[in-house]
Amino acid sequence: MIVSKPLRALLLPMFGAFLTLILTENLVLAQNLETKAPHAFLIDVDTDTVLFEKQSDIPMPPASMSKLMTVYMVLEKLKAGKLSLNDRFVVSEKAWRKGGSKMFVRVNKRVSVRDLLKGIIIQSGNDACIVIAEGLAGSEDIFSDEMTKKAKEIGLKNSVFLNSTGWPADGHFMSARDLALLAKKIISDFPEYYPMFAEKTFTFSKIKQGNRNPLLYRNIGADGLKTGHTEASGYGLVASTIRKGRRLILVVNGLASARERASESARLLDWGYRETKTYKLFEKESIVSNADVWLGDEPVVPLVIDNEVAITMSRSARKGMKAKIIFNNPVAAPIKKGDNLGHVIITGVGPKDLKIPVSAGRTVNRLGYIGRITSAAKYLLFGKLGS
Repeated sequence: MIVSKPLRALLLPMFGAFLTLILTENLVLAQNLETKAPHAFLIDVDTDTVLFEKQSDIPMPPASMSKLMTVYMVLEKLKAGKLSLNDRFVVSEKAWRKGGSKMFVRVNKRVSVRDLLKGIIIQSGNDACIVIAEGLAGSEDIFSDEMTKKAKEIGLKNSVFLNSTGWPADGHFMSARDLALLAKKIISDFPEYYPMFAEKTFTFSKIKQGNRNPLLYRNIGADGLKTGHTEASGYGLVASTIRKGRRLILVVNGLASARERASESARLLDWGYRETKTYKLFEKESIVSNADVWLGDEPVVPLVIDNEVAITMSRSARKGMKAKIIFNNPVAAPIKKGDNLGHVIITGVGPKDLKIPVSAGRTVNRLGYIGRITSAAKYLLFGKLGS
């Protein structure tokens, strides 16, 4: 017999706790929000919930935002122990002559990886990117190919790199979604290096430069990541903010001015925090119901949700959220702890219902021959399951 029970009383509000399991349905919550940015993507990091997107999978010129991939390549080698922050790379004439934003390295001098990283992250140095590319791969062309290969490995579906800097080049592109995914990986995979993105100034060659990220200078919880601007791309930003333990990542590109980039980014992030919230639905190993057991050494088996579950939704949508559990009853023994026995259905949270598996909370052994005869007799006589 299939049993369905409402579970509304079990739904729990979340008060900022860290969650070990998150529902990963990409529920786009803002269908009517407008933005001046031709490309935009806003995501809640903990739940992987897309709060807003606009042309987020369309390849676009990323300008210096693609330097995040150059940084990722360095951080991956640092974490693997294949590179040290104290390692030093020689500055080539190509790097020294490169135009655009610079950290002002000097030809034939050796520069530490630590300084080069800060030169890329804080000063957006094109020269620093080329020094890194040549130091790690021998040439910028080879390094660019490695960037494209690595991008595919980590799940970037619309990214191709022809240089390490984001310098305009036909065929060099990324999507807003890819930039957000890359930012998320930098934050999660390299927490020991991520604080570099929040540094507001860096001095090299006696030249002090400020971080180009405009949100770092506003009291809105920003701690990264990277700006971009060329004539082809317009003004763009990959931003990350954290407020009361909740992190959002925003990508915008194609804006008309630096001022518009700053104001539009702040507005979209404020909207995300104001209009949406993350709710904890179930605690880890929550018992949501019990199933009767047929011919087992226990009369019932608890039905549990193995991990904590949370969902991000608009605040107004929460009132319409409902939950019910569906499972077969009774369940024949033997039953092993962890066996899938049914699922919880959450409705009213978006365009798709959410299905959460429930499993046996403990092992129930099958009765022996005499026990099975006795139990079957009790059921025939009294309509009662169990031993």
